[in-house]
Amino acid sequence: MPFRPLLPLALLAVAACSNGDGTTEEQLPADSATPAATATATAEEEGGAKSVDEESELYSFEYSYPAEAGEIPALRRQLDAELAGRKKELIASAREGMEQAEDSGFPYNAYSFSKEWKVVSDLPNWLSLSGGFSSYTGGAHGMYGLDSLVWDKQVGRGFPAAELFNSTEALDRALGERLCEALNRERKERRGEPVPEGSDEEFDRCVGVEDATVVAGSSNGRTFNRITVWFGPYVAGPYAEGSFELEFPVDQAILDAVKPAFRPAFSIAR
Repeated sequence: MPFRPLLPLALLAVAACSNGDGTTEEQLPADSATPAATATATAEEEGGAKSVDEESELYSFEYSYPAEAGEIPALRRQLDAELAGRKKELIASAREGMEQAEDSGFPYNAYSFSKEWKVVSDLPNWLSLSGGFSSYTGGAHGMYGLDSLVWDKQVGRGFPAAELFNSTEALDRALGERLCEALNRERKERRGEPVPEGSDEEFDRCVGVEDATVVAGSSNGRTFNRITVWFGPYVAGPYAEGSFELEFPVDQAILDAVKPAFRPAFSIAR
């Protein structure tokens, strides 16, 4: 499954005052000023793009989404709820981490979380987004991952792009050997040598869609006709090799793996 370091919790109330120039300045609630944080948020009052950037000795928090998402009220509310939940959990985790560091006599390095939603495809009836995120909660290095979301403009709801398909197993079967072959080509390029045939080493094995993030894309602006299978760190290779992003044009096999209700949103790549 895609790595998710922090899960949305209850909404965090945010008090904002207008600067009169299209930006707002966010203040943390009085009980969370540990220590003082500087925070700015830029957003359109009637929707549109939003970007929040906060930093203090305790934590660093960034979250943004594009205008295409902000202009859909229900989607904007969903993303704002995730923003608030992520920030609330980050602050709670950071406070605990700071206390543990002080009790142990170790220096505390500020915890962080950042997420940036980007438009993958804006179709007449669908909006496809990818949300790259990263977090740091102590240790040698942070972690990162990718979320995907497709928004049905007609129905008014969103869900991960993998749910467009009958199952991850069905998509695995549709991709067949192509998935493993594409992954091994990337591994060869990064390692400077091919994956040994028949190797059972952890990072030489084929990895299935269930361990990936699926992103729905389009090259024609009308329908989904390509998909991306994204493997995060430690899934298909060691941390040093980074993530693996594999793109596949939609063919009949992939189309057959799509849930019948969503097939009108797809077409075979030409």
